[in-house]
Amino acid sequence: MKKFIFFTIAIFFFFVLFVPVKLFDDPYSPVLYDRNGELLGALVAGDGQWRFPPGDSVNKKFAAALIEYEDKRFRYHKGVDPAAIARAFWLNIRAGHTVSGASTITMQVVRLSRAPKPRTLIEKIIEALLAIRIESTTSKEKILGLYADHAPFGANVVGLDAAAWRWFGRPPEELSWAEAATLAVLPNGPGLVHPGRNREILRTKRDALLDRLCKAGHFDRETLALAKLEDLPGVPELLPQLAPHLVARLSGVPDQKSRIQTTLDAKMQSRAQTIMNRWAARFAEQGINNAACLIMDTMTGAVRAYIGNVESVSAPDVDLVIARRSSGSLLKPFLYAAMLDSGDLLPSALVSDIPTRVGSYSPENNNRSYLGVVPADQALARSLNVPAVRELRVYGVDRFARLLRELGCTTLFRPGDDYGLPLILGGAEVTLWDMAGLYGGLARSAAGIAAPVFPPTVMNAPVAKKSRISAGAAWLTLEALTFVARPGEEAIWQNYADAQRIAWKTGTSFGNRDTWAVGVTPEWTVAVWVGNATGEGKADLKSNSTSAPVLFELFSAIRQNARTWFPEPSDYLAPVEVCAFSGFPAGIECEKVQTLMIPAAAPAHRVCPYCRTLIFNESGTAEITPQGGEPVTRQKWFILPPAEEWYYRAWNLDYRTPPAKTTVSALPFALYNPEEHAQIFVPVELDGRPGRVVFNAAHRDPDSLIYWHLDDTYLGSTATFHEMEARPRPGQHRLTLVDSIGNTLSRNFSVMERNGPEV
Repeated sequence: MKKFIFFTIAIFFFFVLFVPVKLFDDPYSPVLYDRNGELLGALVAGDGQWRFPPGDSVNKKFAAALIEYEDKRFRYHKGVDPAAIARAFWLNIRAGHTVSGASTITMQVVRLSRAPKPRTLIEKIIEALLAIRIESTTSKEKILGLYADHAPFGANVVGLDAAAWRWFGRPPEELSWAEAATLAVLPNGPGLVHPGRNREILRTKRDALLDRLCKAGHFDRETLALAKLEDLPGVPELLPQLAPHLVARLSGVPDQKSRIQTTLDAKMQSRAQTIMNRWAARFAEQGINNAACLIMDTMTGAVRAYIGNVESVSAPDVDLVIARRSSGSLLKPFLYAAMLDSGDLLPSALVSDIPTRVGSYSPENNNRSYLGVVPADQALARSLNVPAVRELRVYGVDRFARLLRELGCTTLFRPGDDYGLPLILGGAEVTLWDMAGLYGGLARSAAGIAAPVFPPTVMNAPVAKKSRISAGAAWLTLEALTFVARPGEEAIWQNYADAQRIAWKTGTSFGNRDTWAVGVTPEWTVAVWVGNATGEGKADLKSNSTSAPVLFELFSAIRQNARTWFPEPSDYLAPVEVCAFSGFPAGIECEKVQTLMIPAAAPAHRVCPYCRTLIFNESGTAEITPQGGEPVTRQKWFILPPAEEWYYRAWNLDYRTPPAKTTVSALPFALYNPEEHAQIFVPVELDGRPGRVVFNAAHRDPDSLIYWHLDDTYLGSTATFHEMEARPRPGQHRLTLVDSIGNTLSRNFSVMERNGPEV
């Protein structure tokens, strides 16, 4: 007998100490919290239940109410309460049927984990044994937590956290005594919460529990009276929906925990959501149905607001923060910065802005006009397309694509040459997420941070690496995006940006399908996209009237924390003397010079090509070639090439052309379409017949004629506006131009078959 007792005790202790107990493996709702633990949104769990993941602790009011209602000796027993068993046995015997149970909170945890097991005597014994096992290895607080996280609270609501939000619209830590008591009695009768029946039964149970809690000394009589006046819960409350697209995005990440702590700020998220929805309602009247934005801490990359889409009748569930859309002009600042570092560009150096054709590609500025030449920083601020394409041609498409990938652009999956020159004007798809990262990285580079390149983050610390854009080039780029005057309607927003000191860039994709606006300060990076998720273009869809005003209202909502501007990174900049007219490094023939800051490590740039010393006759009326000892006059002169000069003169009335010339050291006219060895296509008319191509030239002398010859055929002459149409056949051709005084210019090109390779 002693051996049997010893063996039984040994088996019991082995069971208590070593047999594992598997409790719950139920799926949890993905629940999103902001950086301060405030609920942003949630989705139902995989089994259709609102079941929030376990919290850190149980609300004290609920714990007190639960223990008072379910298990008064919970703090003292070891899983099974003998006194409760004796009381239940006596009451049930006296009544002749079951009127009272003896389950402790620990036993109820076991029952919840084993549901839907039948409630039999054998099952009760198993629950008791497992309760003892749990109590031997688990703290009372942990057991309370298990109950609070898995108890049913009516409808499809499981767990205290979900119940507090669904029935009272607040987190459990904010529950009143009446609310805590209501939730404490619900797991014993979840159907009581139904708004159409059992209301008085629920009220009676709640009020009785409140009486017991008051009697136990948890609160005074006045609190009791006020608690009984509180209403019972009605229909389920809606959970916060501050970041529905981010909830959906993160819930789909493999191995993602259900309780998702983010870097978002609930107040900023709410303000951004309100602003975006208000603008969206206005845009909807124009057939523009969708918009998205990100607000990011510039120096850390932590996202504070994430609006994946607005309230809309069209595709409201599409997360446009991560949708791939045409970049428009957003990539231009990075080409500008890269060329400052490579020595191919200086901030004030003149870049050509004339009609340009490269093969079959002929970019145009948005306003369909040309300036001839324009300083590089102004070309960037004005977002001129032609200078950007010409600059990319110099820098190299594949080289630029590689740089963008290194800076964090994840959508450029093809070789750079596949995108071609249109890459800089929206020929590739990007995401709002990546663009916020790229502009934030540019700002961090300007601030001199050692590892400025990393993507935005809503959760974990980003992986950082060193940027290929120097601090000097980044700072000069932000200066160009901050101070340079902008044309047309953008001038309105420039005044606003100057008041707040914002470096900003807009972009509109081809066909008016996407508009962008991105702005940076030392504290904030704000990125906005406006358009239609379907890709439908609209004539009114322009950045200066959609994304730009949204950008600046978002900045207004957060500007109270603005820091000072980026200090000049003097260690990464070096002074250089440049020509006051051309912006190129000054040469001996430049009349006026000024000092300019450039990236310190940039290779030397070529000397000013536009200033020359001209030799005139003694009266200064004509350029001459000196003959013997005749008296001459020497003058330094800023002279643009003929094509650039023709357009430049229309905008700059103070531009001086040299006096009448008897000899010239360079041709006074230029042919800018086609380029040398260009490969072009002849368009096809609607009726299927071959169309015509248009050749373009410019002459410095407005009175001069140009005579056009294609191969051995005379095409005609032009005056003032030098454009000539022709219909060349496929194959090799030579175009020859002769002006009024015999200057000749020839250019070779080829016409491609329509089914031939397009360059």
